Amino acid sequence: MDIKVIKTEQQHQEYLKKIHSLMLEMPPIHSKAHEDLELLITIVEAYENSKYPIEPPDPIDAILFRMHEKGLKQVDLVPYLGTRSRVSEILARKRPLTVSMIKALSIGLGISTDTLVGMNADNEHSSDDHIDWSKFPVKEMINRGWLPDIVDRTKKNTEEIIKSFIDQVGWQASSSVSFKRTLSGDAYSPATKYALFAWVSRVVQQARKRKNSLGVFNPDVLSASFMRDLAQLSWFEKGPLLAIEFLEKHGIAIVIEPCLKGTRIDGAALKDVDGLPIIGLSLRYDRLDNFWFTLLHEVAHIWKHIDSNEIFLDDIDSNTDDRQESEANRLAREAFIPRSTWKRSQAYSSPSKEAIDSLSRELKITPAIIAGRIRRESGNYRIFNDLIGQGEVKALLVPAFDN
Repeated sequence: MDIKVIKTEQQHQEYLKKIHSLMLEMPPIHSKAHEDLELLITIVEAYENSKYPIEPPDPIDAILFRMHEKGLKQVDLVPYLGTRSRVSEILARKRPLTVSMIKALSIGLGISTDTLVGMNADNEHSSDDHIDWSKFPVKEMINRGWLPDIVDRTKKNTEEIIKSFIDQVGWQASSSVSFKRTLSGDAYSPATKYALFAWVSRVVQQARKRKNSLGVFNPDVLSASFMRDLAQLSWFEKGPLLAIEFLEKHGIAIVIEPCLKGTRIDGAALKDVDGLPIIGLSLRYDRLDNFWFTLLHEVAHIWKHIDSNEIFLDDIDSNTDDRQESEANRLAREAFIPRSTWKRSQAYSSPSKEAIDSLSRELKITPAIIAGRIRRESGNYRIFNDLIGQGEVKALLVPAFDN
């Protein structure tokens, strides 16, 4: 039989019929007919792979199939993906899977990591096509002095301006790839992701300027005791300054950067490419209770959750069922007021200024923390306004960071 490379669909159909005929004959191995059969199959497969390429399995389709197979609902994916809203966004293809999610789904649902990674990897290469550079808050960034090297803006379009800004961070070889770092947390919103990414980029740039004045970071030093020592610095009048000095002595960079319009960031936690841990604070609420809780919440993220690609953005006002956010909240609360102490205290059962003062002295922490916790747990933000340290944080920190 004269077997040639397939060039037409007619030839393809003829070879399929011949394969079917030879398979019915069941020719013996090593016979001429068997060799023809193997050759025909190889040539047909090559033709079909080139003309009808098989698309890689879609990870969302794989997840939905496994959910149907196991009778799972969206709420059943919360342990693997975080919050209910995050599950909905991922299944609606509005949010990418992170490495930790892929690992959890692979183990929990038995889906191949290759299947879960495949689509995300393809999206990485085409991410530049999906970035709308015009959505970055360019005017606000320029007004804040974030783009000091751009003198004649008329000679550069928006994309060039923003790329030059992001390339300074250099998380990856190009701004389009670095943009794919995972932004997560309570302050993340798809509607504000461009402003959030710009803010994070600025925080990283500022952290690098402080790097030479930092101590050496040792992750083993982070512990409940470390958190407690940090919390007790709130007892002092200049506690916020002492806390920043304490953290930077241990190699954690602290950056004060007001959030951009439309975003709701209190704090952020991440690591730079060289492993430098960074905490960004917006001082959105100029109050001692908010400052201290946000700071310890971010330290808890550095201690327990941060990897090289994930960035936590936090809105302390929000209520969350995300496991990592809930753990950071719990660790911060315990560092200030252990649960057993809180439940037996008069500040909990019969809140008053006297009870707050008494517990503050017992724990050696600022009364603002206790007053803030009572306000949040009761939902009454009109009480103890004079104890939360309104206007005291920026007065201490802004001059120090401006110098």
